[in-house]
Amino acid sequence: MTRAKAPVTLDALVINAHPDDAEVAMGGTILKMAAQGYKLGMLDLSCGELGTRGTDETRKAEAAEAATRMNLLSRDCLDLRDGFFRADEESILKLIKYIRRYRPQVLFGNPPCDRHPDHDRAHHLIKEALFLSGLVKVHTVDDDGVPQSPWRPRRFYCYLQSYSPTPDFIVDITPFWEMKKHVMMAYHSQFHFSNKDNPAALTTPISTEEFWNYIEARARALGYNQGASFSEGFLTVDMQPLKVDTPMSLL
Repeated sequence: MTRAKAPVTLDALVINAHPDDAEVAMGGTILKMAAQGYKLGMLDLSCGELGTRGTDETRKAEAAEAATRMNLLSRDCLDLRDGFFRADEESILKLIKYIRRYRPQVLFGNPPCDRHPDHDRAHHLIKEALFLSGLVKVHTVDDDGVPQSPWRPRRFYCYLQSYSPTPDFIVDITPFWEMKKHVMMAYHSQFHFSNKDNPAALTTPISTEEFWNYIEARARALGYNQGASFSEGFLTVDMQPLKVDTPMSLL
C-alpha cells in the first residue's frame, strides 16, 4: 500500500471494508476533491482476500495503483480479516490510531445497510471509532510509541453501494466521469473487461458488464434532476443538519 512519507493532516479520510468500495461508489468525488486541492487519504479495513477473483497480492497491487490514479496522499490497510471482522475493542482501537494519525475533518465510509454484510459492519466500526477517538481516556500510541492526542472528525458521510436509498446530497462529477472509469479499471481482476484476457474466470456480481452499466445508469439518474450528466450520492447518517451560510448557497 502507499503511504505518505511522513504523517500529514488530511482534509478527508475515506474508509472502506474492501479495496474498490470507494472507487466504485465515490471515485468521481475523490478525483474532484483532489483537483480542488483537498488532502485525501484512504484506509481499507481488509485487503479483500475472500474475493472470488484475484489474490491478496493482486488486490493490494490494484489498490496501490488506484491510489496513484486518484492522487491520494496516503493509502493504508488495517489488515482486518475479510468477512469476519467485527466492531470489537481491538479493531476499534486500530482504527482510532489512524483517525488520530491523520486528523481528518471528514470521514467517508460504507453505508449502514447494504447487500454485503461487511459493509454494514464497516459502517458500525467506523461510527464507534469516530466517537471514541475524541475521548481523552481512550489511549493509543503512534508507530514510534508516542501517545496520540484525541481527535474527532466533524462529519461522517456514507457513499452509496448496492442499495440506492435517496441521498442527502449529490456531487456533480461530470468532468471526472472518464477519470473515474480509469480508476476503476485499476481493479483489472474484478471487473468485466478482464474476462477478455481470462475467459475462464469465475463470474461475480461485479464482474459482469451489466454491473458497469448499472454504475453508469445510477450516476446518470442521480445527476439528471440536478442538470448534471453524472453524479454521486451520499448519506449524512446520524449527523446534525448541514450548516449553510445562506439558503442561496444550496442552489
